[in-house]
Amino acid sequence: MTGSSSLPGAEGSPREHGLGSRAAAALVFGSSAAVLVVEIVALRLLAPYLGLTLETSTMVIGIALTAIAVGSWLGGRLADQVDPRRLIGPSLGVSGAVVALTPAVLRTTAEWAPAMLLLIASLTILVPGALLSAVTPIVTKLRLTSLAETGTVVGRLSGVGTVGAIVGTVLTGFVLVSRLPVSGILIGLGTLLLVGSALTEWRTRRWSGTPALALVVVAGGLGTAVAPGGCDAETRYHCARVVADPDRDSGRTLVLDGLRHSYVDVDDPTFLEFAYVRAIASAVDAAFPEGEPLAAHHLGGGGLTLPRYLAATRPGTRSLVSEIDSGVVRIDRERLGLRPGAGIDVRVEDGRLGLRALATDSRDLVVGDAFGGVSVPWHLTTAEAMADVRRVLEPDGLYVANLIDHGGLDFARAEVATLGRTFEHVALVGDPVDIGADPNATPDGGNLVVLASDRPVDLRATQEALDARRTGWQITTGDTLTAWIDDARPLTDDYAPVDQLLQPSSTRRGR
Repeated sequence: MTGSSSLPGAEGSPREHGLGSRAAAALVFGSSAAVLVVEIVALRLLAPYLGLTLETSTMVIGIALTAIAVGSWLGGRLADQVDPRRLIGPSLGVSGAVVALTPAVLRTTAEWAPAMLLLIASLTILVPGALLSAVTPIVTKLRLTSLAETGTVVGRLSGVGTVGAIVGTVLTGFVLVSRLPVSGILIGLGTLLLVGSALTEWRTRRWSGTPALALVVVAGGLGTAVAPGGCDAETRYHCARVVADPDRDSGRTLVLDGLRHSYVDVDDPTFLEFAYVRAIASAVDAAFPEGEPLAAHHLGGGGLTLPRYLAATRPGTRSLVSEIDSGVVRIDRERLGLRPGAGIDVRVEDGRLGLRALATDSRDLVVGDAFGGVSVPWHLTTAEAMADVRRVLEPDGLYVANLIDHGGLDFARAEVATLGRTFEHVALVGDPVDIGADPNATPDGGNLVVLASDRPVDLRATQEALDARRTGWQITTGDTLTAWIDDARPLTDDYAPVDQLLQPSSTRRGR
């Protein structure tokens, strides 16, 4: 008798409840997928303001999981106290309105009230995430009409929700982000959720808030169009803009997620605006005979400033560039004047994988200038990655890398210590305050350039080149550099807390 008993409070068949098995599966599938879309896209929206760091990812994931937990608990509790048919439409509609408003609200907050950004960002993830997560227990309540089917119904809907979350993750990461602007994804999702709310309202003949929420979705679309923080292009990884130099007709600055990543003079590739690029060029010029063509590999492309410089000053140089963002490569070609036949081969690939594909002793020069958000991707900083750099370099080859750090410079010290374990000779170039040349000064941080090779670094020639370019920077090595490194722990694939070591600053990347 127990196996055929109805659950307390369950009245009638699912059809009488206005929710068949297919509709239930569609609601659970769609709401679960939407939660993951919101989570992934939130990371993209916040990257220009908080950086694409482990801490940012952890925060967003933690908020999303909190939303799922809160929504599941509250949804189940409310479904036991209120007619579940009254809850589905509002859950979908309100979440859709919040999702559609998110791009405009977050970007406006980041520009006009940055102190409130974390709170507003949390709410834009927590509110829709909780409302959408409440749909599963509400639908489950509607579908449970007999104790004999409890396990089947709960298990089926749980599985459908998990599949929906997987589809939302894969669809966003592999398709949506590469084809649509972030704002378009969220406004489109908000519209779909509102449509789902309207269909549920029509089916159950309950709740009539859809028209008002439709106006909110429209407002979100209009607000996004005028909100600050717009992009020339939203690439797979960045919000990208190209800014013309008002003081130099052919000068262009590539801005990624609000940070100045590269300066390119499209008519004169020998013009180097940023001090760290001038420092790298100085180190290369001091290490190799003037005009000698090189075989170079670049970890990170950006605006391709240095490959262009090498092509112009060392005819015949072959530069292979590993740039992970195909959108940035497209900007190089369409907006920054990159032309075929310039001796620059750009491959859309991860830098570590690009290194592994290179032949041993095949490069005179390897340049490290890859950045994700405000820091070097951790897997390009480790002893194992540096061992691969050393493998592809010829015996007298040179590795030169741009580092960014602030405060105590803990990351920069750890990276220089890592290189000291890999190469015979290491030198550091930077502002005298930052590299220990003035032991009584407190470092400001910013850009530093590290040189590593199995042959001695020509300190005198490098310093003369730095002085000729008026960088104001100095080169240090030996005991001074050892004291500067202090007790910093080298980075390995097993231990590389780059985001935790690095202390970010509000200053822009290039200087």
